[in-house]
Amino acid sequence: MNRLFNFLRITKNPNPGSRRQVPGNRFFSDQSLLSQNPNPNPKTPNLDSGDFTTISDLLANPSFPSGPVLQAALDRTGIEPDPSLLQRIFDHSGSSPKALLSLFFWAERRPGYRSSVAIFNAMVKVLARARQFEPARWLILDRLKKPIEGPDLSTFAILIRRYARAGMSLPAIKTFEFACSLELIKNSNLELNLFEILLDSFCKEGLIREASEYFHARRGMDPSWVPPIQVFNILLNGWSQARQIEHMERLWDEMKKENLKPNVVTYSALVEGYSQMCHVEVAIELLGRMRRDGLEPNAIIYNPIINALGKEGRFKEALGIMERFLVLESGPTITTYNSLVKGFCRAGDLEGATKILKMMISRGIMPTATTYNHLFSYLSKLGKVEEGLNLYTKMLESGYSPDQLTYHLLMKLLCKEERLEQAKQVLKEMKVRGYDLGLCECTMLIHLLCKMHRFEEVLVEFEDMIQRGILPDYITCQTVIDELKKQGMREIARKLYNMISAVPHLVELPNVCVRDKDAFHARRTAIMQKAKAISDTLKACKDSQGLVKHRNQSKNAVMGQRIRTCR
Repeated sequence: MNRLFNFLRITKNPNPGSRRQVPGNRFFSDQSLLSQNPNPNPKTPNLDSGDFTTISDLLANPSFPSGPVLQAALDRTGIEPDPSLLQRIFDHSGSSPKALLSLFFWAERRPGYRSSVAIFNAMVKVLARARQFEPARWLILDRLKKPIEGPDLSTFAILIRRYARAGMSLPAIKTFEFACSLELIKNSNLELNLFEILLDSFCKEGLIREASEYFHARRGMDPSWVPPIQVFNILLNGWSQARQIEHMERLWDEMKKENLKPNVVTYSALVEGYSQMCHVEVAIELLGRMRRDGLEPNAIIYNPIINALGKEGRFKEALGIMERFLVLESGPTITTYNSLVKGFCRAGDLEGATKILKMMISRGIMPTATTYNHLFSYLSKLGKVEEGLNLYTKMLESGYSPDQLTYHLLMKLLCKEERLEQAKQVLKEMKVRGYDLGLCECTMLIHLLCKMHRFEEVLVEFEDMIQRGILPDYITCQTVIDELKKQGMREIARKLYNMISAVPHLVELPNVCVRDKDAFHARRTAIMQKAKAISDTLKACKDSQGLVKHRNQSKNAVMGQRIRTCR
């Protein structure tokens, strides 16, 4: 371990910027904006402290609720908004979507303000990110009625991607079809682009089956249409990421029937799919087929193979593949080296990981946050909290910037050790460096506060999450409420219940107003009823065919109900 830290001490970023020397026993270095003052009020970097600060303070002030009251307060500031100011506020403000929407409407109504499609799209993104899709749709429809610029392709792409991230495939498809009915999409021949965005969004969010079904439905409407290779590549990559080799091979056969010539992206999806499913030999065989097709493997092709070999501990073969890689003009990339670092860390070979670090730096490739994150994961697995904190300090001293995952791993380490104040500092640094606090980080902090019986702060964290459009998960809500009841703090439990029950998708919460005995009997009755229904089904269906028939009938009934609901 000391060898690694000594090595990191001399592998500094060649362009770290100016920084002061830091005592080695400090957790946060001077690169950390929270190292000297435990309760700082950091300003957002590179932003003017005038109009930006004034508007940000108004948006954060609970005395000015969203709507006419807030807009009147904005009028009194005398500030004349411009698109660049609004863009900075949207990018760096942690205000609620409602407050930002009020700001947007206020700016649109100001005399002399020139509306911008970029700001309009930023507003749609804020609403969609908070899953406030109804106001986002209304905003788009209202914009279409006005003789001003927007919406454009990016507007609908934002909405489609956010629907996909929320797992809402049907609204995403409806948004695509609505956009394709507009002249601005049809006249620009952008329908295929938006179709690719739709499929890509589905595949990236694990909705590959929905993407495949809609793809084949579109082909069914026009059997003569042969989709371009990039559409097939998106789906091929989706099945590859889902590790569904049979579907991937079936689509590959379909491409051959259409006489579509595969390209590097096609082989990349195939190689990655086989590599992820531990069929490395098949992936290596594809390298020869690529060359026969006149294509030269590149980093995107080699990296999954090296990663798979490293995962299996076959480091000699992985290094052999990399030697073949070195003769190419592009050569190994940072991803190649990170794969090997990850493999050695997973195998518990820190010395091997250190050798790879030396190798990459000697070849002019500097470590990234991902490189460090593999080391953080290794240290976390071994429970070496102090070493993890020291590594973070060395990372900052060497001039490297942490990313979202770095902070997530740090939060995990600190919450495990119940170091609340340092965990709060990490969250503050995340905000200063421009990273949004996600559900995972907020949940870890809430569980730590609950464990330390700081329930008033738990309420504050829940309120902040909901205001920023982050929905607490059901298990966290139930855990906190159960702990409050256990501590006899029913009033706080009731406040928390009332706060969360108003949030969509979180209505099935434990009711703290009823007696525990009644709730227990209700749960037991529901479980017994479900068990009896399953038992009756098994008795009625004496063979496997009967069970399949019953399952299909249930599926048809559910599908029929969904169709009737959508009408």
